[in-house]
Amino acid sequence: MNFSFVAEAYAETAQTVATTAPKMDPLHHFQVINYLKITPFGFDMSISNSVLWMWIVVGVVYGLFRLAMRNPTLVPGRLQSVAEAGYLFVQGMIHDIIGPSGKKFFPAIFTLFFFVLFSNWTGLIPGSFTVTSQLIVTGTLALIIFALSIVLGAYHHGWKFLGFFVPHGLPPALLPLMVPIEIISFLARPVSLSVRLFANMTAGHTVLGVLFFFTATLTWAVAWLPFGFTVVFTAMEIFIGFIQAYIFTILTCVYINDSIHMH
Repeated sequence: MNFSFVAEAYAETAQTVATTAPKMDPLHHFQVINYLKITPFGFDMSISNSVLWMWIVVGVVYGLFRLAMRNPTLVPGRLQSVAEAGYLFVQGMIHDIIGPSGKKFFPAIFTLFFFVLFSNWTGLIPGSFTVTSQLIVTGTLALIIFALSIVLGAYHHGWKFLGFFVPHGLPPALLPLMVPIEIISFLARPVSLSVRLFANMTAGHTVLGVLFFFTATLTWAVAWLPFGFTVVFTAMEIFIGFIQAYIFTILTCVYINDSIHMH
């Protein structure tokens, strides 16, 4: 028997199987793909899957609330009840943290909460794109909130806003130590706000991608195990998506409150 011929045949077969076998790429879900290249004056304004799914999220949120409140009744139906519950939830959050002066910020905070929430949730749909898994998206939102807090602080307090970096009742001897710490903590706000949301969405959806891959490629005798984990983890991701939207929004309220009331 020609053992070299058998070895070569086995190697070719193994290579063919390796080439045709499905490959696991859990990060493929986060790849930005340009659908329409637009670069006016050298600025990249291309329509990508990220942009498309942001439009979809905005459309879904607007459509749901438009449909829910199209014919409001004294005794609300199911969809109207959900819309009113969402309204009251955000309103209560603003009232508890900012107080009566937070009413003027309600439209922006309400929009922010539901944009982040549905961006987290739509990313669970197979074939979709998780907008909040992009650091540029969460970072932009965080920087807008950070800039707003600075503008509000300067508008309401002027130069006295610098007193925000001096803790109340601090002994003068500790000022050289505590003031830099307070400044660094303040400047870290947009970083922690953006990275927290980005990291949670990326990690959770990556695990789901791995579980989906094993469910689709393993034999039926063992595929039930990753499938069961997929169901449980999907439910967890729905809950985590809500929690992360809540944390992002409540920290926004805290930052606005700090700027207005110097707390």
